[in-house]
Amino acid sequence: MNDTPMDGGPQASPTRGVELAGADRERALAAVAAAADAWGADWLRDGHDGSASRGGRLALPVLAGLRRGVAHVRVDTWEQGAATRVTAREEERRDGLHVAAVVVLAISALGALTTVVWPFFPTLLPLAPFGALLALGGWFLVISRLQSSGPEEFLELVAKVAAADATAGGTAGAAPPAAAEGQE
Repeated sequence: MNDTPMDGGPQASPTRGVELAGADRERALAAVAAAADAWGADWLRDGHDGSASRGGRLALPVLAGLRRGVAHVRVDTWEQGAATRVTAREEERRDGLHVAAVVVLAISALGALTTVVWPFFPTLLPLAPFGALLALGGWFLVISRLQSSGPEEFLELVAKVAAADATAGGTAGAAPPAAAEGQE
């Protein structure tokens, strides 16, 4: 698992945000809770002791190509007139390589190499079609299915949940629409 950026140096995490028009702080936090539930994240709201809550902490599963992990994110809300701004700042990230995908890619690279070098080594000609199938298999099994999901995509989901909540008559915390597509 990796606790630092790929270059190994410390890096300040940017704060990302989204405006939720027509939502007060409670509706915004309810949208965050519903989005966290749909995402499969662990949401811990501040203020369990009865004090006013402005946000909370989120353990957010993230994907970044061949890397998977969990980002610990601080979520805050800021009321701005008729809207509420929800901000997310990544505090810590633990991620690692998806080893099975790397193995499939390594095998498909060997297949691609066989397909490319057979003209120089004619004894490899019988293996060339199999090598091409391995290379295409790696593409279809791994490369074409790579995706990224992190705090930015989570905030987009929060906005979708809040919009669905507003159109459904303001039932805060209602089940989110099928907005979590592709998050699994």
